[in-house]
Amino acid sequence: MFVTGGVASSLGKGIISASLAKLLQSRGYNVTIQKLDPYLNIDPGTLNPYEHGECYVTEDGAETDLDLGHYERFLNVRTSQDNNVTTGRIYKSVIEKERRGDYLGKTVQIVPHITDEIKRRIMLMGTHHKYDVVITEIGGTVGDIESLPFIEAVRQLKWELGRNAMFIHLTLVPYLSASKELKTKPTQHSVKALQEEGIQPDILVLRSEQDINESIRKKVALFCNVDPDAVIQSVDVDSIYKVPILMQQQHLDEIAMRKLNLPGHHDSDMSSWVAFLDKMAEATETVRIGLVGKYVELPDAYKSIIEAVNHAATYNGRKAKIELIHSENVTNENVAEKLSNLQGIIVAPGFGNRGTEGKIIAARYARENNIPFIGICLGMQMAVVEFARNVLGWDKANSTEMDHATKYPVIDIMEDQKNITNKGGTMRLGGYDCQLKPGSKAYEIYGKPVVRERHRHRYEYNSNFIKEYEAAGMVASGTNPDTGLVEIMEIPSHKFYLCCQFHPEYSSTVLTPHPLFLSFVKAAISE
Repeated sequence: MFVTGGVASSLGKGIISASLAKLLQSRGYNVTIQKLDPYLNIDPGTLNPYEHGECYVTEDGAETDLDLGHYERFLNVRTSQDNNVTTGRIYKSVIEKERRGDYLGKTVQIVPHITDEIKRRIMLMGTHHKYDVVITEIGGTVGDIESLPFIEAVRQLKWELGRNAMFIHLTLVPYLSASKELKTKPTQHSVKALQEEGIQPDILVLRSEQDINESIRKKVALFCNVDPDAVIQSVDVDSIYKVPILMQQQHLDEIAMRKLNLPGHHDSDMSSWVAFLDKMAEATETVRIGLVGKYVELPDAYKSIIEAVNHAATYNGRKAKIELIHSENVTNENVAEKLSNLQGIIVAPGFGNRGTEGKIIAARYARENNIPFIGICLGMQMAVVEFARNVLGWDKANSTEMDHATKYPVIDIMEDQKNITNKGGTMRLGGYDCQLKPGSKAYEIYGKPVVRERHRHRYEYNSNFIKEYEAAGMVASGTNPDTGLVEIMEIPSHKFYLCCQFHPEYSSTVLTPHPLFLSFVKAAISE
């Protein structure tokens, strides 16, 4: 199934794709979702979060588009590097083949060489990974120059696969408040542009802020050559997790199965999903969580953390009220004003010096005021620096990322990173084991001696200082069993003060919320 978008970006192709995948999964199909991104970067690893939002990391160490986070949260199934393909990766692969002589004697062209490589990457999901259904989301909007090779590739695949392939097109139906009308012309033009590229959509999903009546749906069906029952509306909702049920109510999964001639394995069972939605609806009290970071102007930069908190709040019978606090604006003078009303504080991951002093101040406020606290990746590192400065008395302590000449390098670059000059794809990435200390808070949270979590970092806690830290009350409760890398630092005397070098937010899903966030929110709401 190919999902394209028109009129405007950010209409929610990823959520529609994830919702349809969830519905098919509930019928017994083995489903995955793949994202094709038309930018020339090899992956989003070197992109500023302001450019593209969060960089999501898979278990096998791929830096990918944030939509893969949605895919995992909805399907409760891990993705891999094959689930995200960029134009950069396609061109790199083709150029490497050309240099090896694979195309010896031939002129290498967009068609067929680039399009063939795109098709190979798409088909890999079904042939190599053995999925029943692959939903392939094409980034950007129809008409973008950079997405043309992808559109051409899937056009060819449609003819090669016949009834085993279909197209879903997501467009915008804007509401003009001046005339109090929904306008379908942008959708008609979007479909026309798609048809000009040789693709006829089988299903249309109309994104709108207003309810779309039957007459408008019939009009769209008539002008776009689509069955009237295959015109689906996607109206604004207060939670993305309601979208699968709205799509089910309009029989999106049944229509897609009919178009692909898929047999019905069994009736859809969305009972566990509905139970989660019921918990969300029943929650009346809120829990106030502060997220301190330097990209808070764009919440998508912290998408997985926000969703992990929402999952944990729901399972604790609360609605999460998440306050995004810019770390550059946190000072010793105003920290109480900004953080005193919070029940829990999270210091976010990131890179670079900007905003780190605010993160250090926030970590200190949480520690000294017994407020439940999580520091993630750089958040852990800044909490370690704070402890060194204000408990151990090493006022110049720092990370060597921020101060190469610091007398107390409590955070230092990893040994295997010292001679690396390239930026992209060179960090410590993907899943690694973490051995937990018996009797620690971390062990209590996870309930088992060894866990596996995902990483994305170059710097680590400097174990040369472990004796001083543990003597002063901050202990290493999680370490990598192979390298000795400290993964978790905690303060046992604190209500809840736990810092992790890994990213637990990547592993939290709707049906399996992450235990660390569950325990954190539980501590935040307890008296």
